[in-house]
Amino acid sequence: MKLRHVLVFAILPVLVVLAAFQGGAVATRAYMEEASLQASSALRLAVSALGGHLSRYEPLPALIADHDGIKALLRARSDPTLRKTVNAYLKEINTLLRSSDIYVMTMDGETISASNYDGPASFVGQNFSYRPYFQDAAKGRQSRFYALGTTSLKRGYYFASPVSVDDEIRGVIVFKVDIDSIEASWKGGEYKIFVADPEGIIFMTGSPEWLYNSILPLDATRLARTQASRRYADAPLKELPLRKSDEGGHRLMTVTDDGASREYLVLSRYMAEADWTVNVLMDTASVRGQARTVVIAVVLFVCLAALAIAILLQRRARTTERLRLEEKARNDLEHRVAERTADLARVNEQIELEIAERRLTEQELRKTQADLIQAGKLAGLGQMSAALSHEFNQPLAAAKTYADSAALLIDRGRSGEARDNLLRISGLVDRMASISRHLRNFARKPNEKLGPVALDEVIDDTLEIVAARLKVANATLDVDLGRGHLAVLAGPIRLQQVLVNIITNAADAVEGQANRNIEFTARRKAGKIVIAVRDHGPGVPAAIVERIFDPFFTTKGVGKGLGLGLSISYNIIKDFGGSLSVTNHAEGGAVFRIELDAAEKVTEAAE
Repeated sequence: MKLRHVLVFAILPVLVVLAAFQGGAVATRAYMEEASLQASSALRLAVSALGGHLSRYEPLPALIADHDGIKALLRARSDPTLRKTVNAYLKEINTLLRSSDIYVMTMDGETISASNYDGPASFVGQNFSYRPYFQDAAKGRQSRFYALGTTSLKRGYYFASPVSVDDEIRGVIVFKVDIDSIEASWKGGEYKIFVADPEGIIFMTGSPEWLYNSILPLDATRLARTQASRRYADAPLKELPLRKSDEGGHRLMTVTDDGASREYLVLSRYMAEADWTVNVLMDTASVRGQARTVVIAVVLFVCLAALAIAILLQRRARTTERLRLEEKARNDLEHRVAERTADLARVNEQIELEIAERRLTEQELRKTQADLIQAGKLAGLGQMSAALSHEFNQPLAAAKTYADSAALLIDRGRSGEARDNLLRISGLVDRMASISRHLRNFARKPNEKLGPVALDEVIDDTLEIVAARLKVANATLDVDLGRGHLAVLAGPIRLQQVLVNIITNAADAVEGQANRNIEFTARRKAGKIVIAVRDHGPGVPAAIVERIFDPFFTTKGVGKGLGLGLSISYNIIKDFGGSLSVTNHAEGGAVFRIELDAAEKVTEAAE
């Protein structure tokens, strides 16, 4: 044990020296990499914000260049009426789009119309032929340029497009976009953000004192290119006092400001479409401080580790004894856990048996419910049998008459009129086939799948079935589905059965009444579709409102219903995840209200 203590304290000075010399470099690289990742996120956000802001306006000049008034003004540039009209139009568009300025120039560079025509710094009459955006657009190209306005002395980004009149370029339209709002968001943040042009001149920055400073030497060539386009008007240009360096693959920049120097980590990204470079600077003072803190912490850790090793060596015997006791306690715990697990297994087995029994019971209940639904549909068809018989007998009788008439017409050689009778017979047969098809679909058993169902299609199919009953009751059905396409999460056949039941009940209620109108409305409300069916009958007595959805409860006479229709409808809507309720309208009559989940996309029928 004594030898181990001697080795520990002999190695300790070596470890401290290594920590002091190597730990600082390693920690600095690690924190610099982390800072680079953070600054990279800020750079991506800045580039995205600039790109998104500019892309909103890029296609607009080409669109507005097709305006008839602008073309007419370029044909007759001295017409005061046309100029007044175009000025007002540009001002309206400029206000609507929240751009800085919009103006139209002739091929000699003179501005003949502008959105700021009535302002103190109006562009009207100004000549901007020296601007690159005008020169490019005059050659038939879509152009873009950023600069300090020579008239407004406001910075902005310019989008220009040629204006073609009679297949000839007769002028140029320009959009100037304000970028001050983006620049304002950079002020006071954790990072210094600035945008430099190809000559290295800072054009946008969250640090106003850096504006129009260059991060590259301002030699004669750069100054000449900048002054030729008057990009920055008469703004004084100067070099930013800085020194560049590289550390561990990271670009650093030391800026001297008011006699004080600050070091920054620099990340840049070139925006090709705008021809500028976005730079994000992060102060490295915190990185250096964190690295120093890590070195101190490592040295302290080495010292504490040596001390801890000495203590651990002394406590090793007691630790061994404690581990032995913990092993015994763990074995006891595992034994108790095994006993408890066996008890839980028995309980789980009993629960599984109960679940199996409940599932079997649930299957029986669903089968019974499906049989009741089918019985309710067949009962409804039985109640409508007289009306349906009339629906079939009437076209059959008409078809018989047309057939007899066709035979006589053929005998008399009037084949054209006979053909017309045959076409009428074919139409009547199609009508009866359509009614038969809807009745067959209505009567078949649906499956249990739910899906998006178009409400207008279900209403059309329902009307085919209830039309006969409505005709017998001399009732009218007004359908109002509002605006837009409505779809619900349901099954089309079962939903059709519910609507048939409710509309048939409404027809029973209004039969013999003075007002035999039935109103069917559907509206979207907070992710739901609310369907309401209102009749003008006597309403639902308060004494039976609570029992109206009970199975086999009916107020109709013997032989006029099983009392299953509303009960089945209630359970179908419940299976759809919705609700069915009934109230009395304040002006008389009953209102049945169905609420179902709205569905956005209609697929194939779910049933």
